[in-house]
Amino acid sequence: MKNYYIFFLSIFICSLGMQAQSGKQKKADRLYKDFAYLEATEVYKDLIEDEYNVTYNSTRLGDAYMMLRSPENAVYYYGDVIEDTTISPEYYYKYAQALRGVKRYDESRTFLKRYLETGRDSDGIQTMLNKDEYKSMATYKLQQADFNSEVSDFGVFEMDGTIYFVSARAQDVDVKEKTYSWNGEPFLDIYVMDSETGNIMPVQGDINTKLHDGPAVVSPDGSTIYFTRNNYFGNKEGKRDKDKTNHLKLYSATSSNGSWMDVKELPFNSNDYSIGHPSLSRDGKTLYFTSDMPNGNGGTDIYKVAINEDNTYGPAENLGAPVNTEFDETFPFMDTDGTLYFSSNGHAGLGLFDIFRLEEDSETVENLGETINSSLDDFAYFQVEDSKEGYISSNREGDNDNIFVFNKINPLVVAGTVSDAVNGNPISSATVRIMDENGEELAFLETNEDGYYETQIDRNLEFPVEAKEIRYETFNGTIDTRDSDEIDTLKYDIKLNPIKDVEYLAEIDNIYFDFDKSNIRTDAAKELDKLVALMKDEYPELVIAIGSHTDRRGTDAYNEKLAERRAKSTFDYLVANGIAENRIQEYKGYGENKPAIDCDRCSEKDHQLNRRSMFSVVEMKESE
Repeated sequence: MKNYYIFFLSIFICSLGMQAQSGKQKKADRLYKDFAYLEATEVYKDLIEDEYNVTYNSTRLGDAYMMLRSPENAVYYYGDVIEDTTISPEYYYKYAQALRGVKRYDESRTFLKRYLETGRDSDGIQTMLNKDEYKSMATYKLQQADFNSEVSDFGVFEMDGTIYFVSARAQDVDVKEKTYSWNGEPFLDIYVMDSETGNIMPVQGDINTKLHDGPAVVSPDGSTIYFTRNNYFGNKEGKRDKDKTNHLKLYSATSSNGSWMDVKELPFNSNDYSIGHPSLSRDGKTLYFTSDMPNGNGGTDIYKVAINEDNTYGPAENLGAPVNTEFDETFPFMDTDGTLYFSSNGHAGLGLFDIFRLEEDSETVENLGETINSSLDDFAYFQVEDSKEGYISSNREGDNDNIFVFNKINPLVVAGTVSDAVNGNPISSATVRIMDENGEELAFLETNEDGYYETQIDRNLEFPVEAKEIRYETFNGTIDTRDSDEIDTLKYDIKLNPIKDVEYLAEIDNIYFDFDKSNIRTDAAKELDKLVALMKDEYPELVIAIGSHTDRRGTDAYNEKLAERRAKSTFDYLVANGIAENRIQEYKGYGENKPAIDCDRCSEKDHQLNRRSMFSVVEMKESE
């Protein structure tokens, strides 16, 4: 009997234990479903410690930590069970994302590949695998804003010296009755700061409520504010969806005596999905926003609507590719030059969410690279109009979101003219090669008809440069872009020295003579005319020497005299055609001593080639 008693008692105790664990499991899942991730993590940890549903609870705990933007914790719990054969393949992707958040990029790529190997098809993930370098031509200097608090601050908009931002600081606010169960912080409000005095206060008017409010954007004329808020209107919470979720909506309010009044819900909102993160085009006629509405590309997408003259709105248009992906795109910002900035975890990047840009009329999305992006979340890009200053938001330096101020340094353009060092004339079709420190070619350029070249180049480095043109000596130099942060264009002119070859410069053949003659033949006159043009028009300071030669027929003494007569004929022709005598240092006959063709049994063609006048450069002054 005793044995039966112990047996049934054990069964009863185990049953009670199972019932307790089952109840704790329901509690954890309920907390997770209600977005109470912070509290849910503690319950999931208890279940794992009790070895109850370890695989499920480890993945769920990893999910909760990713929602809390804590990839270092998510990696730990995902990693414990990632090799379990029963795990869903989606966790290969989630684990890869968490690994990227802690800069374990090689491991992240491994699990992205495993995700695709399960039969999933994803162009976005394939792009992540194919790209491992993220660099923007623009560079940014970044520092934390001095108005961050100990809780979350993000989402800056600036206009006329007033900075609007979102914060959980609950300053001078008495409507926040409870904290947000997601992360244990107060609900968000919109605040304004005077950039001159640094004074911060909640935005005035009927904007902030007891739920989440912000971020916001103000119309160019300052009359209307558009802002994100939970579904809350007329001092009461709106209808939730079938899963009891209170979604985000967009609202507008009008300016009245320094306050924002007459709050209106925008007509394209829905109780069944979220709309938020407003941004306006420069003219205020197009509103951009984020939404997870049905029939999008996946996750959250970026949309736009037209704002009509009568304050009605056009239909919502999904921006589609290349902006939106199967994952999440958020926080659009339309710059004054038509460039769209946005945050995404669906494009290849450095971290969880990176900031990207798409220029107007371009199909190529560019990752802004470091220092704007980190291994964690970077979002809410905003640039002050007509300024290099702007703001981003990031959780890179702690558990909370913080605002960072940046100074944008535009791509540096190196530009210049390649010209003749002697006469200063521009040289077209010259080649300019820019190399890195290892001699690898970074840019190969060709000058235009004005000798001009330009290209973008990195700052704070030194680059070897080489310039060539067939009529000139090769130039080698160094482009120094150190200490160039205050300029957008670096001027680098190049002067090429002409080669010391008159025949080549003038594109003339040798001056040939008939046998035993010293007169200038018609064909020789045409060649000498080219030399005259070169010395008059291109190099007016050029000083030359003339050397004339004979073939080997005749005595040495006779040939020397004949060569002197040929040199004198050449000299006389040049002088007669306007070349000053002092620009011809000498004219000299060499007889048969310096043949072009050194032959013992010379043909008539050989003899002809030896009967010639030649020219050499004596002086070629560089232009001032």
